[in-house]
Amino acid sequence: MTHPKGSRKRGKSRRSGLRSPGAEKSPAKTRRSGTPTAALISDILELYRPLKKPITVRIDADVLAWFKKDGSRYQTRLNRALRQVMEREMKSERN
Repeated sequence: MTHPKGSRKRGKSRRSGLRSPGAEKSPAKTRRSGTPTAALISDILELYRPLKKPITVRIDADVLAWFKKDGSRYQTRLNRALRQVMEREMKSERN
């Protein structure tokens, strides 16, 4: 399908941002001092999705087979395992 010149949007995808479709419609949850409340911070963290970066990586065949044995979404499980290691390392560096 061809698009008329200039009618096709380019750049970041809609999924790369922090907003949900109704985010701009909800009133801000702040204290009188203007600082964000715990509820607002919780809402933001719930909506936060880190950007995904496509890479090529070599992984041992047995490790890959272990992640793939549970079916699809093995990349999500692999990413989750790597994130847990990263967070544990970051936590130990702070102490």
